[in-house]
Amino acid sequence: MQRNEGRSPDAMREVGFEPDIAPLAHGSVLVRFGETRVICAAMLEAGVPPWMKAQGVPGGWLTAEYSMLPYSTLQRKPRDISRGRLDGRSSEIQRLIGRSLRAVVDLQKLGPRTLWIDCDVLRADGGTRTASITGAIVAAEMAFRRFVAAKKLPASPMRQLAAAVSAGVCQGVCLLDLDYVEDKAASVDFNYAMTEDLRLIEVQGSGEEATFSEEEMAEMLRLGKKGVGELVSAQRAVLERFDAAANLEILARIS
Repeated sequence: MQRNEGRSPDAMREVGFEPDIAPLAHGSVLVRFGETRVICAAMLEAGVPPWMKAQGVPGGWLTAEYSMLPYSTLQRKPRDISRGRLDGRSSEIQRLIGRSLRAVVDLQKLGPRTLWIDCDVLRADGGTRTASITGAIVAAEMAFRRFVAAKKLPASPMRQLAAAVSAGVCQGVCLLDLDYVEDKAASVDFNYAMTEDLRLIEVQGSGEEATFSEEEMAEMLRLGKKGVGELVSAQRAVLERFDAAANLEILARIS
């Protein structure tokens, strides 16, 4: 099948990271998967949830919030606060983001702190949850490195990097990193969150009024591993250029 920009079935969209997009966050990045753009920010706060104190659970905690901005889609999307509740999709995605990061962050080494991850979708063109996870990992590691530079942490609590990508079946062909048009037309849709050594964190997948074979499932997993490998390489490249001690204003605010 013909894909936008002439992509082959196993090709990612163009991926980009713009670090420190939110100057007041301890770590932030604007992540781009093709036309999908998400601001991911990380902030560390002193203290942990009351349930951890009540149960005597040591270490810190990590939680995530996800939101699509009203102008992120062609038709305006009302803010959750205007409805008085978080919609089911947003709730499910932010739980996925939190689980993905907790799989690779050593909460014991975080100390009695809470890491807040905020993912705000600027433009949605498919893959907002996978872009959010991929960008949130970068934002969190930026925050950790700043805390290490400020001598607030002895070392980064990030055990290893992780990323996420979609794969699916569209017109009988297995595709990597579906955009909105492909996702809408797909008969099967999967999302993979994996560590940098390609161990699975979470798999979400189903047929859309369709079934799929073991061979197709194996091919989608192969594509997912290929995509995550490329994403981790891109994460490493942006982190190699990141100077944790460069922004003294941010370091002065770290507690």
